[in-house]
Parts: sequence; structure tokens; C-alpha cells
Amino acid sequence: MDRLIYTAMTGAKHVFLQQANVANNLANVNTIGFKAQMHRFEAVPVRSEAMPTRAFVVDASIQDVFDEGPILRTDNPLDVALDGAGWIAVQTPDGEAYTRAGALEVNVNGVLQTKSGYLLEGDGGPVTIPPDNHIAIGSDGTVSVIPAFGTPNVVNVVGRLKLVNPPEENLERGNDGFFRLKGGGIAPMDETVRVSSGNLEGSNVNPAETMVQLISLARQFELQTKMIQTAEQDEQAANKLLSYNGG
Repeated sequence: MDRLIYTAMTGAKHVFLQQANVANNLANVNTIGFKAQMHRFEAVPVRSEAMPTRAFVVDASIQDVFDEGPILRTDNPLDVALDGAGWIAVQTPDGEAYTRAGALEVNVNGVLQTKSGYLLEGDGGPVTIPPDNHIAIGSDGTVSVIPAFGTPNVVNVVGRLKLVNPPEENLERGNDGFFRLKGGGIAPMDETVRVSSGNLEGSNVNPAETMVQLISLARQFELQTKMIQTAEQDEQAANKLLSYNGG
């Protein structure tokens, strides 16, 4: 009986954890630049001479899904979507981090930042925007300004976004939602990465598929708990038979 309980108990535990992860994916279906996560489970035998036939379920890995999300047209010159692979570098308290959420804004100090308040990394540090200027972001990340008053059509380059493209397997997600290089370090600028101004990349979470997955996990959890109940009932029946034989 305990072999069944081992498998069902650990299976129920990790299905419950996966439900939380899928629910988090679903909650971020409208989050700009969000990347979904998925769990991979496997059965692992218990390494013990006393119980060599027992096995339990473990969460083998949590993997980030790097598929691109849909492109949303905004016509806002401060919105940028990455055209293919790549990341936008930002400054965080924990060092340089990377995101595909390209909804940008200018803070009260005239510095380009994310909507969540993190400064953008430029080729020479933070990108500062002079007041009373219109902003244009080129496909290579170059940030240019055009004076709103005075001489028309005078374009000045004030900086360039740092665009990187490290291997996906070298990235890990932080608790703040940004990605960083495993083990620390800074990714070099990649000249081939391109952005598209006036667009944003949506979440890569498919709401219909995620809802179906959430329902399926709920049924799996129910099945695992029923298996534990069945094992308990079988054990009680076996104890009764043993007591009858002993009497």
C-alpha cells in the first residue's frame, strides 16, 4: 500500500505546485512581454535498501517558455517591440537585467525608464531626453530627439538602447520578473537585434490552452487524492482480514 501512497502523495503535491504556476501564467495573460513557465516532472526511485521498490514524483525542472508573444500596435513612439530574438537591458538594484517589455517612459528627471521605474541601459549609461523634444527610436535602438520649438527637422541623437541576445539557456528569471545571466555577468550589446517603434509585445500565454491546462491539473489532483483514499481503504480491509485470521 505504501508504494501507492508514495507516488500519489508526491504526485498530488507537485500537481498542486504546478496549479499555482499555471494560475500565475493565466494572471499575466495581459502583461506586456511576459514569458510563461512550465514544470517538468519525473519519477525517482527511493534510494534505500529497506524500500528499494518505492518511488516518488519530483519537479525535475522549471522551464521558461521563450516563444514570442503577439505584436500589439500602439503608435506610441516610446513603445518598442523586439523584432525577433533579443532583450532590452535595464538597470536594477541587483545589477543589469533583461526584459522584452518595451513600454517606456521619461521620468521627472528626463531619463528614459520602464513603466515600473527601472532606468534603461544605454551605450553610454542612462539615456537622457532634453525637455520640449519629440522622441524617435530607430530599429537599431538609437534614440533621437526633434525640438518641439525652434528650427524644424533638426534631429539629435541622444543615446542608444542596449540590446542584447544571450543564449536562452544562459538566462534565469528573477523574482522581479526580469531575466539575468546565470551566475551573474553582463551580456554584450548585439548589433543584430532590432526593435520596432510604436509596438509592444504581448504575453506569450495562450488563455484558452492555459484554462484547459488548469482544469486538467485540478482533475489530476483529484485523482491523486482518490488514490490515497483507495490505499487507505485497502489497508483497512487488509487489517480486518488479518484480524479475522488471527481470531
